[in-house]
Amino acid sequence: IALPILRQLKAGQFIREDGPQAHLKKAGTPTMGGIFFVPAAVLTALVWTGFSTATVAVSLLTVSYAAIGWLDDWQVMRRRSNKGISPKMKLALQIGFAAAFCVWATTFSQPLDITTVALPFGFAIPFGFLFWPLAGFVLVAESNATNLTDGVDGLMGGAGAVSLLGLGVLVGPTHPDLMVFCAALSGACLGFLVHNRNPAKIFMGDTGSLALGGALAAVGILSGNLFALLIVTLLFFAETLSVILQVGYYKATKGPDGKGKRLFKMAPLHHHFELSGWTELQVVGVFYVISAMLVTVAINTLG
Repeated sequence: IALPILRQLKAGQFIREDGPQAHLKKAGTPTMGGIFFVPAAVLTALVWTGFSTATVAVSLLTVSYAAIGWLDDWQVMRRRSNKGISPKMKLALQIGFAAAFCVWATTFSQPLDITTVALPFGFAIPFGFLFWPLAGFVLVAESNATNLTDGVDGLMGGAGAVSLLGLGVLVGPTHPDLMVFCAALSGACLGFLVHNRNPAKIFMGDTGSLALGGALAAVGILSGNLFALLIVTLLFFAETLSVILQVGYYKATKGPDGKGKRLFKMAPLHHHFELSGWTELQVVGVFYVISAMLVTVAINTLG
């Protein structure tokens, strides 16, 4: 139902010219697919949990980050280029919603349960008031990490489904309502993957990728499972780190001609493997396996 509507609206993706040349053929593929599966998952979770306080909170944060992504995707289509809202505006909106979420958590949740982060083998760290700057950072960082990971057909949809399901298993014993939320969003990712697998008929866009990162972070924060979140989403962290290292190394090695050296053939990391001769299916398959392994490690050490 949605695909013909998006095609009629000419809601096609504009591909950046400095990306892998093989991706240029994807220009015009409908984007903004997150507006179809994120609200469906959120509504399902809210109904199944009886609109529990925690589910309402993570749902609002997820929808808020989806709205930021929608604004960015809309600007891309309106300007008919691959540039949406400015990075400063996007970051400001992310920080603003993160701060509002943290204020809510401080006021209405149980801070003693949340500010103590569980570690492997029964250890825990009580962060106290320092937890809230950390929580805000995690929300912004996680959403940007999932945004960077969404660059190959089906990659974020499948890896996101695995990560959400794994996090749901970890938080289930203490926060069953958040487990239901994770399961609903994981299932929605799998439903979307039917249309997003290679070759993708539709991209989730920033609307979907920012929402998934925000959802993962919000669940990790409210359940006091930030260390588990780090392990489960280590793949997304690696994608972000590859961009940071690439930019930093390029600037550090810049010569008189204004050009520097690169650590990777292209960042984020999945593009490096593509330019190294891997097919998109190989990249996605290996990244799925890595996500599953990370979830298994997290469950075995923290579950």
